[in-house]
Amino acid sequence: MSVPRRLTLAVIVFLFAGAVWVNLAAAPAGQAPSAPAPLNIIAFGAHPDDCDIRAGGTAAKWAAAGHRVRFVSVTNGDAGHQSQGGGALAARRRAEAQEAGRRLGVDYITLDNHDGELMPTLQVREQIIRLIRHWKADLVLGPRPHDYHPDHRYTGILLQDAAFMVTVPNIAPDTPSLRQNPVFMYFEDGFQKPNPFTPDVVVSIDDTFAKKIDAIDAHESQMYEWLPWLNGRLDSVPKDPAGRKAMTAKQRFGRISEAARATLVKYYGAEAGAKVEHAEAFEICEYGRRPDAAEIKRLFPFLPR
Repeated sequence: MSVPRRLTLAVIVFLFAGAVWVNLAAAPAGQAPSAPAPLNIIAFGAHPDDCDIRAGGTAAKWAAAGHRVRFVSVTNGDAGHQSQGGGALAARRRAEAQEAGRRLGVDYITLDNHDGELMPTLQVREQIIRLIRHWKADLVLGPRPHDYHPDHRYTGILLQDAAFMVTVPNIAPDTPSLRQNPVFMYFEDGFQKPNPFTPDVVVSIDDTFAKKIDAIDAHESQMYEWLPWLNGRLDSVPKDPAGRKAMTAKQRFGRISEAARATLVKYYGAEAGAKVEHAEAFEICEYGRRPDAAEIKRLFPFLPR
């Protein structure tokens, strides 16, 4: 080997060793590995307040841990009141949703589809596809397509119809498609036909239940006007803010079914699972990516098991 070539190799070895030394010096011994990238969670409800009721406590956990959470109301809620309606009600409900999002620490948007008139059209499907793609969603939440309210049912159908199409480049080509299908999950409901809800994942929200109630409380037009009027209880609504929140906290938001309790025990252990007072449950939709146990733990990092 010639002398110049030996010198060249020596220089290369010296530079490589120096680079390694600099890297080692920049990383102190025992330094923890870098934190995983934040999750992108997007939840769809038919109306402003739907996501808050079904997933507000879990969303607060994600947000507190630095993950990106967006709530979407597929309709503008312009029919949900006994004495208001149209654009004025839509504007009020959009403002309420914004305040609820602020209280939870999540992004909240309301689409301009009319309340009570939602249909699973191609136009609305593409709205949802674009939103999921734009958010680069890891996890998509929404209602099952079995419900008393047509807007709820069709929101579920729209999400199912979008579940594969988010990966197809020639569908809604103005928004880049996702290279990997997100995990899709349903909110809990109590409907039994054609099949009951399956609580695949159940999250204790005892530590965020107050924050969830605080967010639901922001929807004044619904919690303290429309829903009590529907139930014939408008006269019993407290006038003071604390009394209203206490009334909301006593409602079904966070109730735990027997099936959900069994899943809580699976994730939290027998003793801790039996003590949980408030929880939110989710069912895996078979139309999206099917998560294994490791991915469920990644998507719900606050689960102890």
